[in-house]
Amino acid sequence: MNSEILSRLSAIEEKHAVRILYACESGSRAWGFASPDSDYDVRFIYVHPRNHYLSILDNRDVIELPVNAVLDVNGWDLRKALALFRKSNAPLYEWLQSPIVYRQDETFAAELRALMPRYFSLRAGCHHYHAMARNAFEHELQGEQVRIKKYFYALRPLLAACWIVDKRGVPPMEFAPLRTLISDEKVQQAIDELLEKKKVSDEKSTIAPVRVLQDFIAASLERCLRESEHLEPFIGELEPIDAFFRKYLL
Repeated sequence: MNSEILSRLSAIEEKHAVRILYACESGSRAWGFASPDSDYDVRFIYVHPRNHYLSILDNRDVIELPVNAVLDVNGWDLRKALALFRKSNAPLYEWLQSPIVYRQDETFAAELRALMPRYFSLRAGCHHYHAMARNAFEHELQGEQVRIKKYFYALRPLLAACWIVDKRGVPPMEFAPLRTLISDEKVQQAIDELLEKKKVSDEKSTIAPVRVLQDFIAASLERCLRESEHLEPFIGELEPIDAFFRKYLL
């Protein structure tokens, strides 16, 4: 599949006359809890030649390939990506930490990663992850049978929000370091058991709700919401991001 992904990225460059600066895996395969039938979620950042940006027209700033059962490929124009980076777009900060990188301009990736602590808004990030976790918990984990994958769709963002509250920094993308925040051995054991089930189950597999996880999620959601009130609103400086943008225009 890696060769197929690289081929598609090259085809995108040729068809759209762009240069891909960074491409990575962004979904469950990168988070660390893929199922046997998980698809590949490929995300990338690309840049047009300089003259593309010197126009009175607003040009399209995303490239999307048709989604199928195996591949979901789309990317953002560099200007769009940097505008969202400045606003602490959490998925973009995750992309830059992905353990599965398909393509990258090494200097670009290193320089943008170095800006992450300077631009990440703890308050915005915490609210983003808390909302994701709450939505998954309230809408996907309240029935008599719940999908296994939805536990991880609640736990991963919940732990990211807890990371922000507890460590006052950018949370890691991968689930393994996030779960080091959990001190309760019963919760850890329940997660281990779910991970083993997920490795051999398809995306639609269900189980009865796990009480220890239900209680942990509910209590952690309440704590993070309360603690987030102490996080100050923040948006990073414009000029350094503008300078970074101009640097990568050819």
